[in-house]
Amino acid sequence: MSHAQHTPDLPTTGAHLNHTVVFASDRRLSADFLAAVLGLEVGAPFGPFLPVDLGNGVTLDYYEKRDEPIQSQHYAFLVPEERFDAMIGRLEALGVTYYADPRHTEPGRVNDLFGGRGAYFGDPDGHNMEIMTRPYVRP
Repeated sequence: MSHAQHTPDLPTTGAHLNHTVVFASDRRLSADFLAAVLGLEVGAPFGPFLPVDLGNGVTLDYYEKRDEPIQSQHYAFLVPEERFDAMIGRLEALGVTYYADPRHTEPGRVNDLFGGRGAYFGDPDGHNMEIMTRPYVRP
C-alpha cells in the first residue's frame, strides 16, 4: 500500500489571498516594526523579499525600494479581542501614535466600529495600518 503525499485542497470557489508585496525603504525595519506590533515573527529572506507570516495563510512580503518614494497603502488586520490591548501597548512602547480614525485626527484613541475596537497607525514608510477586532459590516 503506498501513501500519497497529502496536499491541501485548493478552493473551488472564490480566491484566497496568499501573499502581497509591501514596498519599504528598509525592508528589515518595516517588517520588524509590523511583526513587533502584531506579536509575530519575521521569516527568513526569500529572494528579495522579507516575509511576515500573518498565521492565516497570508504573507506580507516586504520588498526594498530605494529608487523612488514609497506610495502609502492601507493594510487592515483583523486581530483577536484578547490581543488588542497588547498591540496598543506595543505601539505605546515604541512611541508610535495610534488614532481612532483613518485620517489620523483622533490621536491616542480607539474606535468602537461594528461592536469591536480598532485603531490606525503609520508604519516607518507611512503605510496606514489598521488593527480591528471585528470585521466591517458591508451592505
